[in-house]
Amino acid sequence: IDLLYDWKSNNTENIELALQQQSQITKNHFEKRCNDIICQFAKQHLNVALYYKNPDPNEFYSMLPTSARSGDGMGSLIALIIEKCQTALTKRLSYTDELQATVMEVKSNDGHGTAIDIVLVNGYLSVGDKIVIAGQEGPIVTQIRRLLIPESNQELRVTNQYQTHEKIKGTRGIKILAADLEKSMAGLPLFVPRQTDEIDYFKNEIKMILTTLRNSIQLKEKGVYVQASALGSLEGFLQLLKTYSIPYSGINIGPVHRKDVIRASTQLEKDPH
Repeated sequence: IDLLYDWKSNNTENIELALQQQSQITKNHFEKRCNDIICQFAKQHLNVALYYKNPDPNEFYSMLPTSARSGDGMGSLIALIIEKCQTALTKRLSYTDELQATVMEVKSNDGHGTAIDIVLVNGYLSVGDKIVIAGQEGPIVTQIRRLLIPESNQELRVTNQYQTHEKIKGTRGIKILAADLEKSMAGLPLFVPRQTDEIDYFKNEIKMILTTLRNSIQLKEKGVYVQASALGSLEGFLQLLKTYSIPYSGINIGPVHRKDVIRASTQLEKDPH
């Protein structure tokens, strides 16, 4: 698009409609360049077609014009990617019953108390299941009271009306309501012991993860106090501090509480500057 003569940008419009709004000269220029590109692919034994003219997606690769300057076509590109993910690519998904889940966020919700948002990749979760997750003071063992998912085409992290389910199979984002979630940590795995003797095993797994995490972080006596909502955010920010040789004396993951403010303020007593 950036090479077309007299292109009139409209980055909020579907690229097919945006093309229809161009002058005839621009349309002719676009058709010529498009045909040239199709010929170049044909020489490599690849069949391509404009995505809205694709006669057979199984035989032709879809081609979508975009602009690196104005962003024209980016909305259409994202829509096409989502469509492929929800149609063609779903047939290639490999599902297993082995549970694979990660805690993404810990937050308080009006009417729900403290809840955790997770991504369930494989396996299933049911109301009443015991779960083992990482907490600020060690492993947390609790029981699922409710499983909530947002309405269709709504984001999990935004306050919405939720649907309640007794059992959910991956892959999807889920909000879990349970007791003792106030000190849980985001960015770490969630385990479900199906047998009683697995509880201690998964608790030890969490302890090993937390120990490895703490050993990898070198705290100084004097430095800033770092708090983040998830493990990934914490690691990224600590790396940034390390790049600029800024020492850190303490870390935590989760919502900021009064004790965190007190711990951070004690650094002023050690080094007021």
